[in-house]
Amino acid sequence: MLVPHSKSNLLKIKLPVVALAASVVLWLVGTAYVISMGVNTLEYYGMRKKLSYFTEQLTDLRSTIVSLQKAEGEFRRLFSLKSKTLVIEQAADTDAGALDMELLKKQVREAMETVSEIKHYIREQRDVYFATPAGWPVEGAVSSPFGNREHPKSGQVAFHSGVDIRVPHGTQVKATADGIASYAGWTPGSGNTVVLEHGQGFSTVYAHNTQNLVKLGQRVKRGDTIARSGATGITTGPHVHYEIWKDGRHVNPITFLKERS
Repeated sequence: MLVPHSKSNLLKIKLPVVALAASVVLWLVGTAYVISMGVNTLEYYGMRKKLSYFTEQLTDLRSTIVSLQKAEGEFRRLFSLKSKTLVIEQAADTDAGALDMELLKKQVREAMETVSEIKHYIREQRDVYFATPAGWPVEGAVSSPFGNREHPKSGQVAFHSGVDIRVPHGTQVKATADGIASYAGWTPGSGNTVVLEHGQGFSTVYAHNTQNLVKLGQRVKRGDTIARSGATGITTGPHVHYEIWKDGRHVNPITFLKERS
């Protein structure tokens, strides 16, 4: 109901409760998406800023190396002369004798520290990259999404901790990140199941397999075949139940599936 300041009649608008609820849900989803995009953008610009800093440090390092090479060339030229007198006379006409060795030593030390920092940063980023699940464990259609759903067997609404990807029986199931098999066995509800630990707080689960192809403690790389799909456990047909855990909590795999789709 809209009440005007003037003496005009009231304006009444009737909206269904469903429409209001849908509007609120859409607003919440839009807000979450905008916040997610903002966080990703900040992380990207933070990485660019750090890489720019490292680039400047490497430029300084190159300048130091050039100075050392010039000094080395000049000393080689001087010491190639045949007599002590010629060396002294020639050195008087150059700035080789005025080379600040202490300053160069300091620059070299700083450059080496910078190189060490760059190598450490790249190593950290590489570890994060290879430990973060990316892409699909199998190529197929998502038949059941993450979150609350009606269970296909019981018909009751329950939380679904992963996504179900429909594929033919016997399809190769691949690891989505480097890791170690922390479990490879049978569970009553999920049938043949493989669990991989990736580091950086990430774990992945691959369930309902007709056959597990890895053993406990085995190391795998992203893209390695770890199982063959099936319909073991409680299921209505062949598919892969795929979960991602981060710091001990379930997360929606959809975002990670899109990383290398």
